[in-house]
Amino acid sequence: MRAVITVLPGDGIGPEVTSEALKVLSAVAKRFGHQFETREALIGGAAIDATGTALPDATLEAARASDAVLLGAVGGPKWDDPRAKVRPEQGLLAIRKGLGLYANLRPVAVNDKLLGASTLRPEVLKGVDMIVVRELTGGIYFGEKKRDENSASDLCVYTVPEVERIVRAAARLAQGRRKKLTSVDKANVLETSRLWREVTVRVMRDEFPDVALSHMLVDACAMHLIRRPTDFDVVVTENMFGDILTDEASMLAGSMGMLPSASLGDGTRGLYEPIHGSAPDIAGKGVANPYATILSVAMLLRHSLSLEAEAKAVETAVNAAIAANVLPGDIAAAAGVAPASTAAAGDAVVRHLAG
Repeated sequence: MRAVITVLPGDGIGPEVTSEALKVLSAVAKRFGHQFETREALIGGAAIDATGTALPDATLEAARASDAVLLGAVGGPKWDDPRAKVRPEQGLLAIRKGLGLYANLRPVAVNDKLLGASTLRPEVLKGVDMIVVRELTGGIYFGEKKRDENSASDLCVYTVPEVERIVRAAARLAQGRRKKLTSVDKANVLETSRLWREVTVRVMRDEFPDVALSHMLVDACAMHLIRRPTDFDVVVTENMFGDILTDEASMLAGSMGMLPSASLGDGTRGLYEPIHGSAPDIAGKGVANPYATILSVAMLLRHSLSLEAEAKAVETAVNAAIAANVLPGDIAAAAGVAPASTAAAGDAVVRHLAG
């Protein structure tokens, strides 16, 4: 296969973790006989410094001309002035919108080797295997915003088609898993959530009768993610709720450094990134965990390129590296081993890919 992949290293540890992910992608190409052309572009703070905007037109054009996009991270204290009109995060929101990526998939699976990395008891975590599907281009993050000296407001809006398409995306995933879908809202308070629930019920009844649907208020979901996480299979929710809940869910796996994500639309092109931030405090030190970015490459292979065997090979190689105690600093202490560097972790995955 020939494929073009736009790489957006971004800020902080972004360039370090994407570098390791690209080593793995090259190893996949060599093992399976593919040709992956990578083209680097700017986003976030790095783009602001170079062009004055968080998403240059050239970056969006490159992304649209590619088969998939791999992103590191954006942001950092250098660009954190709340009075600034241009911020790194605007680039992330804009590329999602510009590519029509409305479904963010965030899988959470707990590796038995890392049961001790979480603050929860191992018996609560064992067997956790879930996916949160977050609506990505609607809701309060994209609604009209107003502010004066005495007040501020952020408008939350959802339309019927927006809810329909994200529920369908989540339901299709559930059909290939344990056929359980939990829809998370705040229907006891919010009109947008009441619409969300009504549309979800109709879509699931009419189009996915084989999938068991349940509803959960967002505050209850936050509690049950900690209390009984193994109950969840596929969770679907709106933009802000999903943003918050997936950060909470990342702690089930012991570290944000273990969790990948995929942002998808109606076609095959997607944007793939770790869910962690730019971690400027450790940038340039060679200690960041690259596994989430490498696992994002696995999702890229699966969802954008339809290379399931290659995706599984990457996931197997990551698990083998972890089993061999090649653990970066965020997860090493739980296993009582010396921390591995960013490059050592990437190299270990490449070795296991090569067999």
